[in-house]
Amino acid sequence: MHIRTDDFRVRPGDRVALDRWPTEVKRHYKSDADYRRRIHDQIQALSAQQDLFYAAHRSALLLIFQAMDAAGKDGAIKHVMSGVNPQGCVVHSFKHPSPEELDHDFLWRATRYLPERGMIGIFNRSYYEEVLIVRVHGDILAAENLPTELVERKDIWEQRFESIVGLERHLDRNATRVLKFFLHLSKHEQRRRFLKRIDDPDRNWKFSPDDMRERKYWKQYMRAYEACLGATSTKHAPWFVVPADDKDNARLIISEVILEAFEEIKLTYPRMTAARRKELQKIRKSL
Repeated sequence: MHIRTDDFRVRPGDRVALDRWPTEVKRHYKSDADYRRRIHDQIQALSAQQDLFYAAHRSALLLIFQAMDAAGKDGAIKHVMSGVNPQGCVVHSFKHPSPEELDHDFLWRATRYLPERGMIGIFNRSYYEEVLIVRVHGDILAAENLPTELVERKDIWEQRFESIVGLERHLDRNATRVLKFFLHLSKHEQRRRFLKRIDDPDRNWKFSPDDMRERKYWKQYMRAYEACLGATSTKHAPWFVVPADDKDNARLIISEVILEAFEEIKLTYPRMTAARRKELQKIRKSL
């Protein structure tokens, strides 16, 4: 079953209404066995591409995952990237900012962890939190120690969108490809997953009272995501709204998007010069 990844891409300038984007679509696999086969094949293909990417050492890839609680970000990262060489991939999760981070501009803490050439960087949450949770909870913005005239600007979020788009344009110009995934979970499915975490002792550790507090702000978060996705999805750093009610389907979609990105980069192994070949032959004789 071919996955049309363009079906999930947010076009630049789109006015996003998330209630029109599905949280579940027709399965891209026929059975559990078919899913396991397909995800295995995709993981193997990603592994081969990552080896080539690391060897070429010409560009970097940044994958950003954003979602509501229990949408499956951790699982998607774990499963999709399970075949990737750990030496060529770095995952960074962004929690509540530290006092040091609050004393810098809002992009500072994330830019310190951008991937180097040949590497895949994964942000589990990211600088996008600054136009999502910070927008929903004004007290966080107040704690950033910005001048009052900046905090009270009516266009503060538009300014932050501009800063983000500018950063991602800069990254693109310097050979860092950016792919962004919003795992679109329904409120009903989140409730089901929360109950499962509460009822299953082995999953209790996954549930936090904070999760329920944030659920109360569901509508505010949806509005924040809509504004964010529409303002920051660009040709060089697109957003993909991935239906997340079916975790297996979501993982297949995400891995397909990443594979297509590798194909667009047109990777090749470094070319061997005559001088280098001669040097290797000399070394070979000495062995």
